[in-house]
Amino acid sequence: MKDLFIINPAAGKRDRTEEYRQMIQNTWRKRGLAYEIAVSQGPGDCRDLARRAGQSGEEYRIFAMGGDGTLNEVAAGAAGFSNVAVTHFAGGSGNDFVRIFGDSMTFDSLEPYLDCQESVLDMIQCNGQLAVNTCSVGLDARIGTQIGEYKRLPLVTGSGAYILSILVNLCRGISEPYTVEVNGQVFQGKQTMITACNGQFYGGGFHPVPEADPTDGMLDVVIVKDVPLWRVPMVIGKYKAGQYAQLPDLITHVVTDRLTVRCSKINSVSLDGELLRTDALDIRIAQKKLRYFYPKTASMQIAPRQALAESGT
Repeated sequence: MKDLFIINPAAGKRDRTEEYRQMIQNTWRKRGLAYEIAVSQGPGDCRDLARRAGQSGEEYRIFAMGGDGTLNEVAAGAAGFSNVAVTHFAGGSGNDFVRIFGDSMTFDSLEPYLDCQESVLDMIQCNGQLAVNTCSVGLDARIGTQIGEYKRLPLVTGSGAYILSILVNLCRGISEPYTVEVNGQVFQGKQTMITACNGQFYGGGFHPVPEADPTDGMLDVVIVKDVPLWRVPMVIGKYKAGQYAQLPDLITHVVTDRLTVRCSKINSVSLDGELLRTDALDIRIAQKKLRYFYPKTASMQIAPRQALAESGT
């Protein structure tokens, strides 16, 4: 088994490469454990490094050291290779995927990763591209793919950058015409956003579907209808807190393994925050799976569907 640390120096507000190197040396070298460090040189490099590890046929554990975009690239490169397992040592601005573990994950030390457990995760496939966490189109995607313009501003956190992007995009228009086909149903007309969730969190802490389980072979899809401007703050608040069931007139929740979305024009699509531009989306659970490891002290926090349905929260 080889341990490969893939560092993305562009993640977060500053380059943490040397800090990560020191952490790795203090934990792995001190114990005489073999390891490799690779530093991304640009977009797509993390994916290529992970894919090459998979193609080698050797057993690898890969640490994606950076933000959600870093995890997206590493996961996309490693998906489908049974000889490779991946984890996320989060160092970005949002760090959304790992929030599914609640407070049981910390990222100030690599010590917990010396004793790990593993799960097999689903992947989202959209027009042939892979994501591990979410895929969205509409207001949410425009907001999410523009966060990078704001997150490097002084004193702006991941959630703060998301709020800034919300305000800017609200001024540009809330809803557009979409046709969504899912589970034999057709939703046609103006929609605010359509989001397919494999994980639970995105956008710096938005938690739209607390019962989303990345191991159950299904996607939790939320379709937000055309929202009057005066109701936007309330709807976003409920959506962020996972209280979609309290707004059945505006938010539809569907569990599925596939959906299609047709847009009236070319739209921004967010795949774990990465940008795709298209006017037609084919979103489904990918055939490729991802081995994902994490400390034995951590566990995924997944709300039971039946309890949510009964409580209406």
